[in-house]
Amino acid sequence: MAMETSWRGGKAYQGWISLICAILLFVSPWALGYSADEMAARTAWISAIVIGILSIAALVQFAEWEEWVTFVVGLWLIAAPWIVKFAAVSHALATFVVLGIVVALASLSELWQVHHPTAMAK
Repeated sequence: MAMETSWRGGKAYQGWISLICAILLFVSPWALGYSADEMAARTAWISAIVIGILSIAALVQFAEWEEWVTFVVGLWLIAAPWIVKFAAVSHALATFVVLGIVVALASLSELWQVHHPTAMAK
């Protein structure tokens, strides 16, 4: 099956959810006080930029691959505290896991909507 590409013009709410999560993730090191932990903060900023770019791209012109990459980045957020070894920083851990779940679910929802358009219309 071919990858779906279409002009959406910002109509998919899932892209907006991912963009809001990217903004929250980007400011979280300062807002939640873990900016002193270099690995946690740097991981948050880089991941937020990636999610933000993918979300904006998906809002402008949807391409299925963008949602798959965003889904993988969402999974990365969930696993990152243990992989990068900052799970002891409780505020960072909670932020990464919660926002990772939201981003991954938003991406899956978008992919489901693309492949099952009649199911979402009911």
